Amino acid sequence: MTSLTPTQDRTGQHEELLALVALLLTRLVRTWKLLTTAQDDLLRALERIRPGVGATPRIRVAVRDYNQQVARFDREVRALVERWAATDLPTAYRDGAINALRRAQQDVTLFRWTTDHQAALTPLTATFYVDLIRRVQETVRRAQAFSRAAQDAAREVAAGRQHEGIDSPRLAADHPLTTVIYADQSRHPVEAWARSALLWQGVVAVNTGAVNTARWELDAQWMQCVDGSECGFVSHPDTDHADGTIRSIDDASMYPAAHHGCIRSWIPRPDLNGRTDIESGDPA
Repeated sequence: MTSLTPTQDRTGQHEELLALVALLLTRLVRTWKLLTTAQDDLLRALERIRPGVGATPRIRVAVRDYNQQVARFDREVRALVERWAATDLPTAYRDGAINALRRAQQDVTLFRWTTDHQAALTPLTATFYVDLIRRVQETVRRAQAFSRAAQDAAREVAAGRQHEGIDSPRLAADHPLTTVIYADQSRHPVEAWARSALLWQGVVAVNTGAVNTARWELDAQWMQCVDGSECGFVSHPDTDHADGTIRSIDDASMYPAAHHGCIRSWIPRPDLNGRTDIESGDPA
């Protein structure tokens, strides 16, 4: 098999995945808009609250309408995540498997959804599903915390203890629903977080499909890595650069991708089986 250069081989890789991500990303951002629109609507409704008869029922109605939109957001975004885990990630895995066979110049019909592939995919999709749902749950909790804070502020106004009305800018700043908050408390726009998370999950699924197919369908012992020129094998700053190297099938399975934003892909090299003069990490 002729070794392909990174430039030659990278063209067109992950195109199917990018299409899947783009579609889900559009739907996620549109669904998230339900939440941020509901937040704006609640603030505008509560800004009109003044002391007097009828203030408390108006607060109750505004909060009820907001909570209904939060529940709708929760249902719709969960459905999108479930489809991603149940349909899109398996599609990415299969595409990775088929592309690996093409790149190895093998018959693409060799890939079948065997019990081995199913067993490999199930824990992967389950883990990724939990990761995404955890973000959804965090967002819903933050949305509910905003509702309680806004309601308390409006009640202060209704009782005549706050004469200047609710402080909408402060409430929105304290409870930002347009961003996702990471463990280090940094805030990231929803679209940026979703794109990064989905691409990471998708690339891992694609490359896991490629490596597993090389192992099970081609009995390959070696894989050729295609990656960014500066990307390390284990992590981006790793001085063991990945691009253009030959890796053992076990190493490829352990590190299908190195980091979020990784463009790594794999070429099966069954033509190298039995070679005793190769070490994992050697140039292709």
